[in-house]
Amino acid sequence: MSKFWSEVVHGLTPYVPGEQPKLNNLVKLNTNENPYGPSPKVIVALQLEVAETLRLYPDPNSDKLKAAIAENFGLQANQVFIGNGSDEVLAHVFQALLNHSRPLLFPDITYSFYPVYCGLYGIESEIIPLNNQFEIDVSDYDRPNGGIIFPNPNAPTGVPLALVEIEKLLKFNTESVVVIDEAYVDFGTESAVKLINAYPNLLVTQTLSKARSLAGLRVGYALGHKDLIEALVRVKDSFNSYPIDRFAEAGATAAMQDKAYFEQTCEKVIATRAALVQGLQALDFEVLPSGANFVFAKHKTHDGAALTEKLRDKNIIIRHFKKPARIAPYLRITIGTDTQSKQLLDALTTILK
Repeated sequence: MSKFWSEVVHGLTPYVPGEQPKLNNLVKLNTNENPYGPSPKVIVALQLEVAETLRLYPDPNSDKLKAAIAENFGLQANQVFIGNGSDEVLAHVFQALLNHSRPLLFPDITYSFYPVYCGLYGIESEIIPLNNQFEIDVSDYDRPNGGIIFPNPNAPTGVPLALVEIEKLLKFNTESVVVIDEAYVDFGTESAVKLINAYPNLLVTQTLSKARSLAGLRVGYALGHKDLIEALVRVKDSFNSYPIDRFAEAGATAAMQDKAYFEQTCEKVIATRAALVQGLQALDFEVLPSGANFVFAKHKTHDGAALTEKLRDKNIIIRHFKKPARIAPYLRITIGTDTQSKQLLDALTTILK
């Protein structure tokens, strides 16, 4: 009964994840999952982890995984933080680095978990509108703040921000942490990781859910100056000192080490995205430029919500956002296989006729 709730619970508006339907024969293009399975080396690593040692706690520091991530990016292990999915990493970031007297800044159209974290931790925020092209203008963030966060490429729009613009932001915003949430960066957007050693207030978060096909394993990480990482470790160890289990560390380490497979699957997704964009444009859709494994598109005459329902009737599930109002006409479509893209385009052709 709600009378037993803590006061903070009454004011929370929880994040609503994308639907995970329990139906068969669906073309599922709504949650930005990778259409290709994880590296075969991941499967081997997971099988080897099925052993008597499961009775033992995992490594609380995830040292093997930290080492693999650090080597991948040319960083030191003390510049890496590991969490149970990038959402948990972000939760610790909000509490450890973004909870200050001045407001946190983020875009009006962005990852909808950001305002949820603000509500959970009592963080004041200030919403910065995207421009008319749905782009982030970094000059809009040149104001007093307790931190800045946004995805790159942005979500749900998929629009990437050039690295030169991120560096411009870092040059004028030196007194608070800038968090670049790079969940989708591997599909054609330039990463800000290369700026970490030059800017001690830069934190970059990434996930193994998308480009490395491990959404079901739940592993994310943050990269930054060792002092930022220490703050995250302090929060983590005050909350849950064993967030990554033995399977997650083994599988994630194998995924990080198999660069060839990672690059191959990313290239396939990028190629399918380009073909899908052409197909949508031929059907009179306007498609925003995407650096992610999804596209954001609206039809010139047909309503987004109506198209979403008609596609569902054909067992094709995409994502539609009702708010804010200016993105209501748009569909967010995950990049699937070439076969799934053809099924989507064929269904849209029939619907639009």
